[in-house]
Amino acid sequence: MPRTTLPLLFAALLSACSPLNGFNALVPKDGGVILAARGAAYGGDPRQTLDIYAPTRPASGPRPVIVFIYGGSWQTGSKDGYGFAARALAARGFVVAVPDYRLVPAVRFPGFLEDCAAAVRWVRANAGRFGGDGQRIVLIGHSAGAYNAAMLALDPRFLGADRAAVRGFVGLAGPYDFLPLDKPASLAAFGQAPDLAQTQPITHASAGDPPVMLLHGGKDDTVYPRNSQALAAKLTSAGVRAELKLYPNLGHIGIVTALATPFRGRAPVLADAARFASEVTKTGR
Repeated sequence: MPRTTLPLLFAALLSACSPLNGFNALVPKDGGVILAARGAAYGGDPRQTLDIYAPTRPASGPRPVIVFIYGGSWQTGSKDGYGFAARALAARGFVVAVPDYRLVPAVRFPGFLEDCAAAVRWVRANAGRFGGDGQRIVLIGHSAGAYNAAMLALDPRFLGADRAAVRGFVGLAGPYDFLPLDKPASLAAFGQAPDLAQTQPITHASAGDPPVMLLHGGKDDTVYPRNSQALAAKLTSAGVRAELKLYPNLGHIGIVTALATPFRGRAPVLADAARFASEVTKTGR
């Protein structure tokens, strides 16, 4: 397929479906990576499974681990659409887990967060089977997945003692400060919560949180960049390391597709995320 036709083809796929399954099926992927586990169960529901990707090259010791949580407005999505992202990160030397989780309307807040927390606990306990270090985990998420990852990183209710293994969080175009609820997706996911302030990652940002990198597209009109700007400001004021990077030419979907090999020239999303994950897993908090 001529390289010049890729952007038009993928744009058509993305406009046709919210999950990135079609994109993932066609996009060239990084080599040197194996699918080490497919559909490993971390719970009893059919949606409570995850895939593990690992580098094939030898390592001198256990590798740091990334848990990548995809988005989809808490209503759609499948781990099968994100192999391109997992392989991109695994090719940089990480063991990468991509969990599915239950979605609206089967669950609402906090059900999808409880699933993601259960997935992280499973990864922490089982990472060694795949060459990973369960004590060095970085959470990465896109859109609603960035929200999920942020809540696990910042709100100790969800991971409890396992939060100690989270060395950092990378958010791609995440909603962190979105009250009042004014969109059908957020109303469906959070409208029944008794205390809406407690659903917001920015509420929980405080001293002692793990380091954070917040990446956002300047052209994002789905989740506005002010979400990342506000969270970065609050974390910084609390003395937490919080890096904020805005990519002027990226939109909401472009920030995650920039992880794929044909689109990395648009913005250094992969390089920035991998650099941060490497730093925080080497030095701790």
